[in-house]
Amino acid sequence: MVEIAEFAASHVPRFADRREAGRQLAALLERERKLNPIVVGLARGGVQVAAEVARALNASLDVVAVRKVGHPWQPEYAIGAVTPGEGVYIRESDGLTEEQLTEVLAETRCKAAALDRRLHGEHPALDLKDRTVLVVDDGLATGATMIAALRWACAAGAERVVAAVPVAPAGSIELVSAEADEVVCPYVPRHFFAVGAWYRCFEQLDDDDVIRLIEENRCEREGATDTVRASEASVNARAP
Repeated sequence: MVEIAEFAASHVPRFADRREAGRQLAALLERERKLNPIVVGLARGGVQVAAEVARALNASLDVVAVRKVGHPWQPEYAIGAVTPGEGVYIRESDGLTEEQLTEVLAETRCKAAALDRRLHGEHPALDLKDRTVLVVDDGLATGATMIAALRWACAAGAERVVAAVPVAPAGSIELVSAEADEVVCPYVPRHFFAVGAWYRCFEQLDDDDVIRLIEENRCEREGATDTVRASEASVNARAP
């Protein structure tokens, strides 16, 4: 199932920043609240969008250290993506020999593992087994990193995976929809350009920003739990 809120015909930024994008995305995901989902953001920018979704749905937030596999001769050109462990998605080898592909994959896996260690240094990754998992990024370009993240979530035992992004081209949505139980995207531009083109502010996040967002979510949820417990205790104390 693919839910698209609107096809965008012109190149006009749709979001002030990732936080606003997350709030708009959360409105389309409200029905997921009853399933008590886990929200997983793609490192790094996707976590800021995911944090707003998690806050709106009162859900737990985590991060997946997915890394783009860049072509050795043109690093910005993504031929695929990897996640911690053995997760990998290659959309095309684009002229590379098997040996060259193996080498670039090994290098990118090392980067993904190192990033995962940094981001989960204080708290281990959440258990996704038998859970609904909302996999969130700030947008799709080729869709490679999202597909790798979805496969990672499925390999971790997720019962249902939803890919959720604020903006994406139709072609990438089609690719991702083959990997997800559902794809949710508010805006699909007819002429995509780049993810950052749809934001007025598209600042880069660093590892500390991601860790802070995860920690804020934990504190908010612990605070909500304490409030519920205090309320229940008060009701019990007044009971005859």
